[in-house]
Amino acid sequence: MSASLGRRALAEAVGSAALVAVVVGSGIQATELTRDVGVQLLANSLATVFGLGVLITLFGPVSGAHFNPVVTLAAWFNGRRTPDGPTLRDLAAYLPAQIAGAVGGAVLADAMFARPLVQWSTHDRSAGHLWLGELVATAGLVLLILGLTRTGRAHVAPVAVASYIGAAYWFTSSTSFANPAVTIGRAFTDTFAGIAPGSVPPFVVAQLVGAALGLCLVLVVFASPEPAPTAPTGTRAESQLAASTAPSPAPSAGSRIRHEHPS
Repeated sequence: MSASLGRRALAEAVGSAALVAVVVGSGIQATELTRDVGVQLLANSLATVFGLGVLITLFGPVSGAHFNPVVTLAAWFNGRRTPDGPTLRDLAAYLPAQIAGAVGGAVLADAMFARPLVQWSTHDRSAGHLWLGELVATAGLVLLILGLTRTGRAHVAPVAVASYIGAAYWFTSSTSFANPAVTIGRAFTDTFAGIAPGSVPPFVVAQLVGAALGLCLVLVVFASPEPAPTAPTGTRAESQLAASTAPSPAPSAGSRIRHEHPS
């Protein structure tokens, strides 16, 4: 299935918006239903798992369902020497679409719960152990997505990526944003899922470092990618992420973004 770059970028924007709306909206709903922080996080993580799995399945065949700049960058790096790999033109369209979509999703969630449409978060997340959590979460996400592609199991990415993000909510100190676009979007809402604008740059740096580490692990641990199957649904798995949150999303880092599907 081949979609134009404009359609693919739109799918990335809509998918990223929906993902952030799920994350922020479920966080608001949880805080209105209970004051137990553990229950709030459980509700938030479950909604994210289900929402991410659905979004990857829906948009994967159109854009690859990256919803996450680090997934797009990793897919480009992994496939840059192959004729069907993502191009710089793809990156130039995907990354702004993902960020704009994420911001729009936060505004939409606030609107649905009658909150100020844009209110900078006051939830400070500036601490070394949180940055380490983001590094670990993002490295694991990239390792998972590209590892599944290289072992010919990209078709399980919607379930695997959503499950990983759900687990990472709980085993990382940062609750696994693992997605620069989602991190930026969550700065626009002063709610349970928000992050103070001043905390965003270190989170994004940690995510980029984590993505580089995950890519290195892929190159060391796994062999070259399996030959791409001829069936139209075969190679789209690399991109499906999620992004994170991210993140990080069925993904296939070496496959052509415009034909394939991870926040």
